[in-house]
Amino acid sequence: MKVDKNKIFQSFEFWRKKLRVSPYWDIRLEFVDDFNWRKTGDLKIDCDDRKAVLLLNIANPKQENLEEVIVHELFHLKMYPLDQVTESLIIANFEEGTNAYDFAYTQFFISLEQTVEELTKCFLLEFGDNKDLSYGRCKNQKSYNELIEGLKKLE
Repeated sequence: MKVDKNKIFQSFEFWRKKLRVSPYWDIRLEFVDDFNWRKTGDLKIDCDDRKAVLLLNIANPKQENLEEVIVHELFHLKMYPLDQVTESLIIANFEEGTNAYDFAYTQFFISLEQTVEELTKCFLLEFGDNKDLSYGRCKNQKSYNELIEGLKKLE
């Protein structure tokens, strides 16, 4: 996939403003040109200084729509305070390594990812230049028939 860095940077600037990330956060976009990097996007955050770096894989992205990845990562930044409070509550109330801790932690992160992704889809479909959602993660999932076959073996 050929990546137009200028277009990606323009998209980043548009979404940074649209989602009101700036002026509250100082954030910059960095391209990762490492074919072995497994993620398509990620954030590095310094809460104390309210700085963040959005990392975007241009060598081997798993998603087709990089605008979608930018919006997704910026929503993670917007939700970071809630993320940190919830994670702290889990750590304070459950002993690490217990079933309760593992359940709470897993459910929290599943819910966080689902919420961020749903917000991403809503905003992208309303305001995005590229409204085509990425289905790259689906390629690695089992088909419906494979899942049903796995359940039949339990009987």
